[in-house]
Amino acid sequence: MEKHCKNKHELAHIVRQFGKSLLQSGELSPKQIKVLYNIVQCRTASLGGHEQVCDDCGVIHYSYNSCRDRHCPKCQGTKQALWVEKLIKSTLAVKHYHIIFTVPHELNQIYLWDRRLYCNILFRAASRTLHSFGYTHYGCETGAVAVLHTWGQNLSLHPHLHCIVPAAGYSLSGKWRHIGKYDNYLYPVHQLSAAFKGKFLDSVKRELRKLSAMDGFKVCIEKAHQKKWVVYCESSLAGAEHVIRYLGQYTHRIAISNQRILNVDSTHVTFVAKDYRDRAQKKPVPLTGEEFLRRFSLHVMPDGYVRIRRFGIYHHSTKLHLDLQFVPDEKPDIEQMVADQKDETASERILRLTGFDVTKCPHCKEGRLIVIKTLPRIRSPSGHLPSMLFAKLQ
Repeated sequence: MEKHCKNKHELAHIVRQFGKSLLQSGELSPKQIKVLYNIVQCRTASLGGHEQVCDDCGVIHYSYNSCRDRHCPKCQGTKQALWVEKLIKSTLAVKHYHIIFTVPHELNQIYLWDRRLYCNILFRAASRTLHSFGYTHYGCETGAVAVLHTWGQNLSLHPHLHCIVPAAGYSLSGKWRHIGKYDNYLYPVHQLSAAFKGKFLDSVKRELRKLSAMDGFKVCIEKAHQKKWVVYCESSLAGAEHVIRYLGQYTHRIAISNQRILNVDSTHVTFVAKDYRDRAQKKPVPLTGEEFLRRFSLHVMPDGYVRIRRFGIYHHSTKLHLDLQFVPDEKPDIEQMVADQKDETASERILRLTGFDVTKCPHCKEGRLIVIKTLPRIRSPSGHLPSMLFAKLQ
């Protein structure tokens, strides 16, 4: 259960207002319908919750449960904080590089046809590229933590990978080796781009031939082959904790957050987006309500698909077999060790990680909320999910 301040405009409100026409169009898959249904129900009485009373002012509050859907903007903040805390101790105490692997939009047809296949190829091409460059440039096994995003700032379809790569590796002779001669790039980006392009297109063509689907995508593959591919490399990041907190900005991010929604009227949704063609200036983007939800639905991932993956020396199986020092060799923080060892309640942990006190009374800001009743989930009769979602829309 999560509890946060409500925004003036929320994704759930947009689904309720404009979801009916999109649902009637027949464009949504069963998975997309399920996600929209979860978002509409999130933190409502349908999911149950708790009745609480303030021990100071006596005001009654109701706190409803989260849907926990990974596409819901209300359910990611605490998950991100918990993930950052867990990973912060397993990161090498070296500088890291942020490398972004992007693919030309001409290949979006393949993503729309089979997104699981497309994203698997994207992960595989990036990992193989980094693996080969580690050996050819430095003679060692390197690694990465990779996070998949499928959207651009304006909710357009733009699949790409954010990779955090350590400036370190393990040689074939079993020796630890630091890599990365320059602060602004780990490998020459032009070579990196060409290698990634070759591996991605080769894998795409091989997989499509296996599925006897090559003929339908020959034109888009040829267009992508003629384009110049770009792999971005940002300046190195120092310190394991800084690296993970930086990556944490990307891990549980979804296509649109409630904070970016500026206005919702009877026909349109306006949200803020960075315009990278104009020095990343933030600008308002108006879309019709149905188009906004259609674009959002493009970024719903298949059931069980893993968006965060580790390669090389950061893969759990590699860490089991290599004698690597994954914890910084520094003086222990006694206070922090004591804090880690003592038992924390869920609310105490959320307060420590996010700074948000779920037990403080939002009315008087002084008292503590005490649970006086558990509110059960409202069990909907099993039935046709589109019909159940339709019944919740305006």
